Amino acid sequence: MFCRNCGAELLQNANICTQCGVPAGQGRHFCPNCDAPTDELAVVCIKCGCSLKHYYNSYTVNGVQVQRKSKLAAGLLGIFVGAFGIHNFYLGYTDRGIVQLLLGTVGSLACGIGPVVSAVWGLVEGIQILTGSINTDANGVPLGD
Repeated sequence: MFCRNCGAELLQNANICTQCGVPAGQGRHFCPNCDAPTDELAVVCIKCGCSLKHYYNSYTVNGVQVQRKSKLAAGLLGIFVGAFGIHNFYLGYTDRGIVQLLLGTVGSLACGIGPVVSAVWGLVEGIQILTGSINTDANGVPLGD
């Protein structure tokens, strides 16, 4: 495996590149499969044919590549169905999602204010996600584009 930022070979299960200090799995200048320089907009490595789109949407956590969650999807879920906490479930914040779901559904028994509070909460978080104020999921993985 090679650093996507500088092209240096990475040690097995390395969290950061020892050459440039960039976290493993970040960068768009080199192919992680063969170390060939790549264009930032390229979707396939010219040298080995490896799909770069897969690597751009993934992130390495403790030596394991995980898929990044979509910032746009999370933000839109927060804005449109945030009253039910769907965006929190999507990002892995299960406890917050359950609280928001209960507030949005069962909270209507408490003078009907629960769903309003939950909807405003979802709208605000959706906007924060889209503007970058909330930029990681529950595992600390940065949101993708």
